[in-house]
Amino acid sequence: MSFLYILSWVSTVIHIVFITISIAAGLYYIAELVEEYTQTARKVITMMISATVFVYIMFIFFDNLPWKMILCGLAAQMFHGIIMSNFPFIRFISVPFAGAIVLLIINHMLAFQYFTSYYYPFLQILAYFTICLWLVPFALFVSLSANDNVLPTTVNDSMGSQDVVTNYFSRGKKQGLLSLFNYAKDSLLPTRNKKSF
Repeated sequence: MSFLYILSWVSTVIHIVFITISIAAGLYYIAELVEEYTQTARKVITMMISATVFVYIMFIFFDNLPWKMILCGLAAQMFHGIIMSNFPFIRFISVPFAGAIVLLIINHMLAFQYFTSYYYPFLQILAYFTICLWLVPFALFVSLSANDNVLPTTVNDSMGSQDVVTNYFSRGKKQGLLSLFNYAKDSLLPTRNKKSF
């Protein structure tokens, strides 16, 4: 075993660390953009949903994908569209959110079954997973933190006892993606002490 072989493993670990830091920084930046421009984020995610529906319709005419995969994907996009009707307020305990999660899991299972049974080049499989399965759920995941910093306008309060502002401020601590990154930044990174002159 040569020393260059050992260096290649050290280099691989360094690359993995740099890639992880770059992805975390990119997610942090995107989460901040979504919080600042919620209406633009809403339009972009809605266009992503429309583009994914268009891709599924093109599969009907040009590829021999199973109908189960296409119908499950279209149903998932329908649930994503229903979630977008209240954007940026996304309720985790709701039928559209639960339906989108269940259909995401089922769609992954169907895709794994199909692509292990029939040969497709890796780039085509990656394109299907990226565009049809991961793009919209990832955009919705990043936009979860937008709910924390939007001022309340109307809320469908199930209790009916609190007004909109009281309900908003009684929710307690923010728990979005940006809050997680801020917590990680505060707890993991060293802080600078300001010098007083």
